[in-house]
Amino acid sequence: MNRKKIALISGITGQDGAYLADLLLSKGYYVHGIKRRTSLINTERVNHIYNDIKKNKKFFLHYGDVTDTANIFQIVKKIKPTEIYNLAAQSHVGTSFEIPNYTSDVVALGTLRILEAIRNLNLNKYTKFYQAGSSEMFGKVQSFSQNEKTQFYPQSPYAVAKLYSHWITKVYRSSYNIHASNGILFNHESPNRGETFVTRKITIALCKIKIGKQKKLVLGNLDAKRDWGHAKDYVQAIWKILQLKKPDDYVIATGKQYTVKQFAETAANCIGIKIKWSGKGVKTKGYDQNNRLIIECSKKYFRPLEVDSLLGDSTKARKDLGWKPKHTFKDLVNDMMKSDLKKQHDQ
Repeated sequence: MNRKKIALISGITGQDGAYLADLLLSKGYYVHGIKRRTSLINTERVNHIYNDIKKNKKFFLHYGDVTDTANIFQIVKKIKPTEIYNLAAQSHVGTSFEIPNYTSDVVALGTLRILEAIRNLNLNKYTKFYQAGSSEMFGKVQSFSQNEKTQFYPQSPYAVAKLYSHWITKVYRSSYNIHASNGILFNHESPNRGETFVTRKITIALCKIKIGKQKKLVLGNLDAKRDWGHAKDYVQAIWKILQLKKPDDYVIATGKQYTVKQFAETAANCIGIKIKWSGKGVKTKGYDQNNRLIIECSKKYFRPLEVDSLLGDSTKARKDLGWKPKHTFKDLVNDMMKSDLKKQHDQ
């Protein structure tokens, strides 16, 4: 007899949490999400589920915070989830240099609090746990591409905190026989990406420039290379990881790499803007086909320690999970541009 599938998602109001909730509900799960209490309404990404609550009686939101040990313990005790997806984080890398204590409390110790709840409630044989890792843990990369065996070399407080979470998950897996797995996800974007991340900053600004609401976009390191995928593809991998009989760690990536400059150029092409570049490094400037300056760089947006290149090798995930990305880089960028252009027209 199959037991009821009950998922608990921390960070459910974020990009990945919202897409994962949709996926799990489509598979018949009861989905519980943890949301922080704020003075602002922050459920925009899950409102399409929440507003249909009368029809969808399998979706529940709980006020909580992974920095509150007692709160996390009580939520886990009440729900007794069969699967926990820990997606909660202060996930802005640059901001982690400004608030390192808070970042560590949420990203590192938040993971420990959930694992401790599983252990103390004796749910180790009942509950599966997924920890959301990050390619930022590789930091100053030690090889051309990165897989599960590549040495970590974090370059930010955020990356260090994620590395703690990665290792404490492995320790609890081995020490307490918890079905605990790590997903080391490379950059993944979507129309639901937060507006302070460079990809959304680019797509929103270019849409505003297109319709005359903004004149110029200022960016940081245009030469930084990233492996960008679509969040819809990546939550499929997240779910697949917890369906395995044995817990393990997996790199999730497309295996293709593009610069921030290429992202901006591709985004501009989607709306008929052709960028001509001049200069190098911080002196790089981008002009449209009418020779108007629309993109330039500023040292203000560089990190104290830059991560120049990240490229994932997801061979293991493709073999064990039967997973591969469905969306191309151009699909991803076009999806984001269509969404942001519509939002700008609607405002």
